Amino acid sequence: MPHSSLSEDERLRLVSMTAYEEGMYLKGYQCIAGIDEAGRGPLAGPVVAAACILPRGLLIPQVNDSKKLTPKIRERLFGRLLNDPSVRYGIGIVEPIDIDRINIYQATIQAMLIAVQQLPVPPDCLLVDGMPLPHPNLPCLKIIKGDQLSQSIAAASIIAKETRDRLMNDYHLQWPQYGFNQHKGYATERHLEAILQHGPCQIHRRSFDPIKSMIGQGAEVNI
Repeated sequence: MPHSSLSEDERLRLVSMTAYEEGMYLKGYQCIAGIDEAGRGPLAGPVVAAACILPRGLLIPQVNDSKKLTPKIRERLFGRLLNDPSVRYGIGIVEPIDIDRINIYQATIQAMLIAVQQLPVPPDCLLVDGMPLPHPNLPCLKIIKGDQLSQSIAAASIIAKETRDRLMNDYHLQWPQYGFNQHKGYATERHLEAILQHGPCQIHRRSFDPIKSMIGQGAEVNI
């Protein structure tokens, strides 16, 4: 969609979401990647991170924090981002077994670092939503609520969220009794009831309660 078709309010909103990127361009950086994750809080499934590089000057209508978008708009934007050859992205996935082994915070960092490694071009600067990222070689700027303030982080949030949701929909086909297609692994009342009724399955995080307590009490894992 050309910029001329944007409403003035939407254009101003999107321009404001490029302020951090423009600040880094002015410092001499040329390839800036926004990074965000999805799935830190759920009781089941992986944590997924995405890194996204948008060309300077590109404004993508409706791009915003993925949590503020309807599923339909998020899905459309996901396709828009992945099918635009000027948009570069990488995805990092860390599975529940590794989340349990190294803890969710370290797993989130690992997913973000993998996402950066998967970018088809090397960035020279990283904008990260809400947490410091100890990248060994690249400068990283932590931005609180970055998915609302940076277009590249917002784009990464959409890619991460939609990728993870699709994985959880696939897991629903394998374990339909838990309703993963509805709650995506979060601790909803329905999900908690299903865990109590069926016990945990292979993608439940054993280091998270109530699964941790259930396994400690001898609950069997539902394969």
